[in-house]
Amino acid sequence: MTTTSPTISELIAQERRLTLPHFSYDDAFALGSLLVKLARERHAPVAIDIRRGAQQLFHAALPGSSADNDAWIDRKRKVVERYGESSYLVGTRFRAKGTTFEESSRLDPGTYAAHGGSFPIAVEGAGVIGTVTVSGLPQAEDHAMVVEALEQFAATPGA
Repeated sequence: MTTTSPTISELIAQERRLTLPHFSYDDAFALGSLLVKLARERHAPVAIDIRRGAQQLFHAALPGSSADNDAWIDRKRKVVERYGESSYLVGTRFRAKGTTFEESSRLDPGTYAAHGGSFPIAVEGAGVIGTVTVSGLPQAEDHAMVVEALEQFAATPGA
């Protein structure tokens, strides 16, 4: 899966478009299962994480993934929790200014990673309530897999 880098405006549009009417424990399982299905179809060596606030609602590690992917998940997720935007959008904003997140954010790169793959779970009327994160592919592909799954999930009747 080759993915081109989306623009800042495209990334912002994705987040607006993928605001959900609700997000329950069952929704987390359905979204996580969909991500596992997509990853298995592509033989993608990824780890998947879904959280609502501080609670982990779903986690899966597919063949070829490692504990390093879980560490990347934590670092990317912390960017979403701090900025309220996808980790890819945050990193892209820094690059658009001619710098990098690591150089200019003043945040510990051992704790935060503005690399694609973590996306805010936003609910209408509630704002960002959680995160969905994929780690194991190049950052544009991690991000694209999350967006694809959210688009499919949002289009499912009853979602």
